[in-house]
Amino acid sequence: MPQIIAVLDFGSQLTQVIARRIRECQVYSKIFHYATPAAKLREEGVIGIILSGGPQSVYAKTAPHPDRAIFELGVPILGICYGVQLMGHHLGGHVAHSRAREYGHGQLSIKKAGKLFAGLPKTLRIWNSHGDKLEKLPPGFVATAVSDNSPFAGIEDRKRGFYGIQFHPEVFHTERGGEMIRNFLVGICGAKQDWTTKDFIAQSVAGIREQVGKGRVLLGLSGGVDSSVAAALLHKAIGQQLTCVFVDNGLLRKGERAAVEKLYGDHFHIDLRVVDASKLFLQRLKGVTEPEQKRKIIGRTFVEVFEKSLKSIKGSAEFLAQGTLYPDVIESVSIQGNPASLIKTHHNVGGLPERMKLKLVEPLRQLFKDEVRRVGEALGLPKEVVWRQPFPGPGLGVRVMGEITAQNLEILRNADYVLQEEMMASGYYWKVWQSFCVFLPVQTVGVFGDERTYDYVIALRIVESTDAMTADWAKLPHEVLQKISSRITNEVRGVGRVVFDISSKPPATIEWE
Repeated sequence: MPQIIAVLDFGSQLTQVIARRIRECQVYSKIFHYATPAAKLREEGVIGIILSGGPQSVYAKTAPHPDRAIFELGVPILGICYGVQLMGHHLGGHVAHSRAREYGHGQLSIKKAGKLFAGLPKTLRIWNSHGDKLEKLPPGFVATAVSDNSPFAGIEDRKRGFYGIQFHPEVFHTERGGEMIRNFLVGICGAKQDWTTKDFIAQSVAGIREQVGKGRVLLGLSGGVDSSVAAALLHKAIGQQLTCVFVDNGLLRKGERAAVEKLYGDHFHIDLRVVDASKLFLQRLKGVTEPEQKRKIIGRTFVEVFEKSLKSIKGSAEFLAQGTLYPDVIESVSIQGNPASLIKTHHNVGGLPERMKLKLVEPLRQLFKDEVRRVGEALGLPKEVVWRQPFPGPGLGVRVMGEITAQNLEILRNADYVLQEEMMASGYYWKVWQSFCVFLPVQTVGVFGDERTYDYVIALRIVESTDAMTADWAKLPHEVLQKISSRITNEVRGVGRVVFDISSKPPATIEWE
């Protein structure tokens, strides 16, 4: 039985980020519901527990609380933010509302390094997100660090192996946060650092086989990284039980349909069905300008097309597989399903009509994009697939501002093709997270030759990121941007102006809609 670090999820958007940091330490972790009985954790062979953050107050009527018996298991426990407040609340301390809510950057002063802060400098920049704080320590605890607004930003009961921090070590904004987590895993829990990508693949294959049995699985293949890796993983697990359906929704990039047919049908010999539904999608989207309505129409139509495709498959499909990643999940959950706030909706997460009677298979649900790429490499997928930039499920539908028309799509398609050519030629395609064009339904005056023009605007969105949770605009050389702009305005009919988006996430999102 592998050593397991249990992460109890109290509804934080960062729970999977904690799990990701644990994986980066090559330690095996598993996320559990916050109320998982202590006896179940003991059966699982848990050697340490991390209590995640969460948006609630410990005193709220709907506040999630753990099984009190976890504190009697005899294993180390680390409470993060809401997690440390739970420890204080359940072990005899006192939690109170802060006069000043701490959110964003702060400064941590370490008073006692101990095992948790071993090897770290005395002062660090940290990331806070809390409205409550510990006001009185539980018996047996001592303060190890303070922040601007909390005298108990770090606490420990070394005898019992209980540790707590009133900030988020899992985010990139906290300096040396990964080392704090590693100190807990290795230095305090004694975990072995032997968990690898191949272990993830082996575990996923076993999990898929157990879930699917002899059933047939239907996967929507887009040709992007997520669906490609999901297809490879599923194919490794269940072989010919997998059928991939590629839907031409009329919102694809230039030459995309032909490339998918060649690579997956001819090269990988996967059972691939191509459905041309471009006219149906564009008809449904006619006159629609509101972004969320576009997404919902695309999502509903996508599911309808899938439902019809079932009739052409020998043996009824029982499962629908999706290449959903954790950023998709956390930005799409509702308040009822998870206390995290809704950021966007996406047709790849939930929303399947009951009449389809399909069970969901999401083998990549716990991963971030860079982790998915490593899985793809381990599965033997080619570089051009593994390192292909992300592409949204709704396709170019979320990159045409305003009404989606065949003309606007063609302008965007051609402009984006030029951008990708130049990004590849300069080598920056492989260095940035994402680069794409956005069509703006705004016509501006220009001059072409001796004639006055009145053409549309194309915005370039080129960002750097590691996990899509945060992103910054890429500082490309001016000569590269100049060439891209010159080619688009000269070669793409209908474009008279090119602008460059220099917004970061947050506050902006990566996509415009």
